[in-house]
Amino acid sequence: MPTLYTIGFTQLPLAEFVGLLRGAGADAVVDIRLRNTSQLAGWAKRDDLAFLLREGFGIAYEHIPLFAPSDELLDRYRADRDWDAYVPAYHALLAQRPILALGRDLFARYHAPCLLCSEPTPDRCHRRLLAEYLAEQLGGIVVSHLLSERAAKQPARKKKNVKHKT
Repeated sequence: MPTLYTIGFTQLPLAEFVGLLRGAGADAVVDIRLRNTSQLAGWAKRDDLAFLLREGFGIAYEHIPLFAPSDELLDRYRADRDWDAYVPAYHALLAQRPILALGRDLFARYHAPCLLCSEPTPDRCHRRLLAEYLAEQLGGIVVSHLLSERAAKQPARKKKNVKHKT
């Protein structure tokens, strides 16, 4: 069964990042960040990361902007941090885009692709939402989140209390 990996680079030293990818057998990093050229990204800036992965480790690099949230959605989430509103809005965006075709193409080209975003853990990151969406829609895909030792030890963020109608 194919595996779709995910990884975030924030708070992750480069050596550990590459070690996690190599340990998993990832053959491609699929950058799903909307904005991936900022100087704040350090070693994970698009062109630098692509060069490093390809030349240093034989790992392919692709940027697929259609997997990223829209500018409006990302800006709204960064302003209000309302995860409960972000999730359905991102899912609706995925439904409007050719995500399943892109996902099929991804698995046609790579044996073990890894979705890249900046968040250190997947709990409140669109990479988890995308991976789960692809696994559910395409079927037969296992999702595995690559985490630093430090992130793996941290408890998941608590969800906001949500009132449900009874």
